[in-house]
Amino acid sequence: MPRAKKPKAKKAKKTETKKVKITKKAIKKAVKKVKEPEIKEKFVYFFGGGKAQGGEKLRDLLGGKGAGLAEMTNIGIPVPPGFTISTQMCNLFYDRDMNLPQILMQEVRENLKKVEKLMGAKFGDLKNPLLLSVRSGAKFSMPGMMDTILNLGLNEETTEGLIQKTGNERFAYDSYRRFIQMFGSVVLGIDKNEFEKIIEKKKEHHRIKMDTSLMVSDLKDIISKFKKKIKSKTGEEFPQDPFLQLLMSIEAVFKSWNNPRAIHYRKLNQIPSDLGTAVNLQAMVFGNMGDDCLTGVGFTRNPSNGENLLFGEYLVNAQGEDVVAGIRTPKPLEKLKKERSEIYKKLLSLTKKLEKHYQDIQDFEFTVQQGKLFMLQTRRGKRTAHAAVKAAVDMVKEKLISKEEAIRRIEPAQLDQLLHPVIDPDAKLEVIARGLAASPGAASGKIVFSAEEAVKLAESGEDVIMVRKETNPDDISGMAVARGILTSRGGMTSHAAVVARGMGIPCVVGCEEIKVNEERKVFTVKGYILREKESISVNGTTGEVILGTAPTIKPALTGEFGEFMEWTDQIRKLGVRTNADVPKDAEQAIKFGAEGIGLCRTEHMFFAKDRLPLVREMILAKTREEREQALNKLLPFQKSDFKGLFEVMKGFPVTIRTLDPPLHEFLPKKEELLVEITELRMKNEEPEKLKEKEELLARVEELSEFNPMLGHRGCRLGIVYPEITEMQVKAIFEAACELAKKKKVVVPEVMIPLVGTLEEFVNQKEIVVRVAEETIKKYKVKLKYLVGTMIEIPRASLTADEIATEAEFFSFGTNDMTQMVYGYSRDDAGKFIRYYIEHGILSQDPFVSIDQKGVGQIVAMGVKKGKDSRKDLKVGICGEHGGDPESIIFCHKIGLDYVSCSPYRVPIARLAAAKAVVGTEDYTTA
Repeated sequence: MPRAKKPKAKKAKKTETKKVKITKKAIKKAVKKVKEPEIKEKFVYFFGGGKAQGGEKLRDLLGGKGAGLAEMTNIGIPVPPGFTISTQMCNLFYDRDMNLPQILMQEVRENLKKVEKLMGAKFGDLKNPLLLSVRSGAKFSMPGMMDTILNLGLNEETTEGLIQKTGNERFAYDSYRRFIQMFGSVVLGIDKNEFEKIIEKKKEHHRIKMDTSLMVSDLKDIISKFKKKIKSKTGEEFPQDPFLQLLMSIEAVFKSWNNPRAIHYRKLNQIPSDLGTAVNLQAMVFGNMGDDCLTGVGFTRNPSNGENLLFGEYLVNAQGEDVVAGIRTPKPLEKLKKERSEIYKKLLSLTKKLEKHYQDIQDFEFTVQQGKLFMLQTRRGKRTAHAAVKAAVDMVKEKLISKEEAIRRIEPAQLDQLLHPVIDPDAKLEVIARGLAASPGAASGKIVFSAEEAVKLAESGEDVIMVRKETNPDDISGMAVARGILTSRGGMTSHAAVVARGMGIPCVVGCEEIKVNEERKVFTVKGYILREKESISVNGTTGEVILGTAPTIKPALTGEFGEFMEWTDQIRKLGVRTNADVPKDAEQAIKFGAEGIGLCRTEHMFFAKDRLPLVREMILAKTREEREQALNKLLPFQKSDFKGLFEVMKGFPVTIRTLDPPLHEFLPKKEELLVEITELRMKNEEPEKLKEKEELLARVEELSEFNPMLGHRGCRLGIVYPEITEMQVKAIFEAACELAKKKKVVVPEVMIPLVGTLEEFVNQKEIVVRVAEETIKKYKVKLKYLVGTMIEIPRASLTADEIATEAEFFSFGTNDMTQMVYGYSRDDAGKFIRYYIEHGILSQDPFVSIDQKGVGQIVAMGVKKGKDSRKDLKVGICGEHGGDPESIIFCHKIGLDYVSCSPYRVPIARLAAAKAVVGTEDYTTA
């Protein structure tokens, strides 16, 4: 299957919505005759009458929506007929400066005839008009990010024909006003609020709340005003030619692939920009013909908690966008069971069939036209992490899928939602309102009323709660940075609810008690007046809105989550350790399933208030004897630290890195000292203190380095000041031996940092072994231990075969390795990395996910050379990459034994390690 070409970056600016001049010249330009060799590819795929060209196997070409429509047709689901224009045409459209080739419209007309035959109506016919929906559909689901047009084909004459055909004047004019509103916004680029204001003004005039209360005369007046608005904004009349409407709508959907919100969504979800979108054209069926019609959306299981019950909402006498837009509050599907039991039974039967066919939760859309049920869409349902895990575990128990498939289905990053605090159930809360619990979890933050303000505050480090009447796709940038979302309108399948669940953001919707005034940046409820930047909390699990910041508690790995994680442990090959410097962190990591400590940074222990003076005393010492005196004072502290870690780990290995940072990091900054010294000189009152500060400044200047990251640090400190290594090793082994005396299993591993040569490692290893053996002998215990090194200098990887003759383990420090391979300073790269990613210089931040082509190649070389030299060499990774799913899969591929990461990343690493075994092939039916 040919791969779609990437839309050229320089063309993207042209995709911004502009006012359209509707002229014959514009039409000719739009369907530009191809001068290059004849295009022979097939671009249009038909579905209808129980047969479809393609299905899920052609997802790359048909997009998720098109593939779903074709698949449903092929398995006997009632689907209105239509056809899909492939993603290849989208990319060809961009390659041709956003012009469609003539061959496409020829294929469109041919397939349109097939639809007309099945529907018994004709597109553009004055007496029996066929109307179409035009929808986007990329390979991966991007809900609300691209554009849709409904009721296409209506004009003054066909609207009259629709009235004659149906005998329903209100329905016809309601459909026409919807079409003009959508076309004006999506195709002509007019702000949708311009149309909404006209409708709201009319409803205010009649003092009505619902669109369904508008009379035929009202709809006619609205249509007239809509047309005048289009004329004033574009300088042209609203187009009456149905085929021109069709052409312009196809173009608009293709252009929406590169609208700002779609681009932003792709970046958030790492969706490639070269996939393109398909365009789906389908015969309209109507949920707004009267009270015997309805439309709805749903999920085959609850997308919030995974419960195996049909979940969704519907509206009587409405069209699909009414349900998700949040303008009217829809009814839950449970009420459909009571009000229209036959329709409910049919819907339940069809959705069960879909779930069994796809073996996954389905997100579906349906319409009932005069008692007849049609399915309009099916795709993999977006769900919370809790729902994803529960559904996966339940489906294994239902023998619908295997454990391996369950593991494939959960993205490691999703688990992050399950690992962070929830509101303390015992806390006293001031609940000020309740809405629908749309996306579980708890969040606190400052109130914002716009996406722009959310981004602004979030970038300054503030937590924000986004409060809106209802969200729309343009809010995506703000939703992405918000800690929580609260809306006064909308239901469980509204835009806010669906997007929040997909992003794992706590969300409460349909909170009708609150009155939101976005222009004044305030909302009121029960006498409270809450303004922008005041703090609230939302509980997306209960639907509660809470005044102020709510207290939280930590989660636990229980129930389906615990069972699922046990499956990952049965399958994975990689061990998972944690990076921890204090017992509290180590204890949390053990609860999350860690199998040891892969990195204990001893320098972090030195920064405590009771230790820092002793460290500085050691640094200021002028002789070895003075340094040893200071170090002897530090030893009990270090010993206590290590003892605490060994006790928590209960026999799991603990890798302790000897001192790594340069000594000046433990001293005050030069600028601060200069200020203090100047002030003391001016006061001329404390000569002893002045002398002390001057000596400290002299030492700071002496230790100052032009490039400290490549300076006197790591093993170089231990070589020049061996007494530092001796003290740390003595503390490690005294702690270990005291526990061994009590019959407790202890497995210490001493790691020498920043080794670049074999000689450096041997120098430090000799100290470790000498002090360790002396201590073990003194305590008269048996203790196994390992001495290894942190491989973070490229030369160490290149000479790993030599170093492995002495080192018993390697732990790759890929933070520093990345820094040295790229020549990027970790502390300064933030100034340009974001720009690099946005402009395609880098695909991702190499400090977040390992650069497999460069840094990864050096790591792989080190692993191979090391294991070739020492067969029992244990190899791990302990940088930030140890908690990144993509990096973990790479570590599995190159033969590492374990990864080590922060405590809250441990479950994520366990799952990623299992996925490395079962494979990560795309199963998504988005």
